[in-house]
Amino acid sequence: MSKTVLFFPGQGSQYVGMASDLYEAAPEVRALYELASDEIGVDIARLSFEGPPEELKRTRFTQPAILLHSLAILTLLRERLPAFDYAAGHSIGEYGALAVCGALSFENAIKAVVKRAALMEEDCQRTPSTMAAILGLDGEKVEEICAVASSSGVVVPANFNSGRQIVISGEPNAVDEAVSLAREAGAKKAVMLEVGGAFHSPLMESAGAGLELYLTDVPFNKPSQPVVANVTAEPVVDPDEVRGLLVRQLTAPVKWAQTMEYLVQSGVKTIIEIGPGKVLTALAKRDMRPENSLNLDTMADVEAFEAVAV
Repeated sequence: MSKTVLFFPGQGSQYVGMASDLYEAAPEVRALYELASDEIGVDIARLSFEGPPEELKRTRFTQPAILLHSLAILTLLRERLPAFDYAAGHSIGEYGALAVCGALSFENAIKAVVKRAALMEEDCQRTPSTMAAILGLDGEKVEEICAVASSSGVVVPANFNSGRQIVISGEPNAVDEAVSLAREAGAKKAVMLEVGGAFHSPLMESAGAGLELYLTDVPFNKPSQPVVANVTAEPVVDPDEVRGLLVRQLTAPVKWAQTMEYLVQSGVKTIIEIGPGKVLTALAKRDMRPENSLNLDTMADVEAFEAVAV
């Protein structure tokens, strides 16, 4: 029997105007944005809807904005949410996956992400760091390149987005060296990314320590459906393990390619991406080749889905 997974996008999927129509659709959605704005100290609704883009790209704001977008759709769907067998989210998207499965309440997910984003931005500002995308080389080759380039500083694989699309993360000189080595090794593309810092690398250790302390007092429940964790690319259902993996996620690579492989092997044929953009759907169409895929981003998407689901 074919199975369904709910995907939740991560940083990089944001866009100015995101969720503005969802915000207008229900007071419950507006309440989520008010909660987040109080936690951040900034009107995140206005920033999401009007920008400027440079501010929305800041880690401190991007992460809550993306989670809120996903939670807004879940709030509007309520009991009309389609049946699913697994949930997974890319980096910050993992909080959306945990929320849809009841492992975290919407309120606690928002508060945790606001804290996470602030801690990560502090680490970005403390130590110069960057990331780069490498296309056309497999994971083993990229790991070898990072090992060689590490003589120039910290550099590690950060996101295994697909079998041949990998993002590396670390100190600028080392990342630059790795990019040069990747080009020499025949990468189709190896380019520096415009990001705030070295996410999913040892340079996020301070943020990880701060998040671990914060999550100690956050209640976690057993997920109603398995969440395939970024760190392990395996399902997790134990609340304490969920908490620990969220901490490890800050310094460990996102195993998204491995997550998609696990889901294919588990019989998943339908993917539904909930949140801004279609990044995860595009990756899945290449690596998972699902029989069915659906994006729920705008109010029009929600209404179209509801019309079919009735």
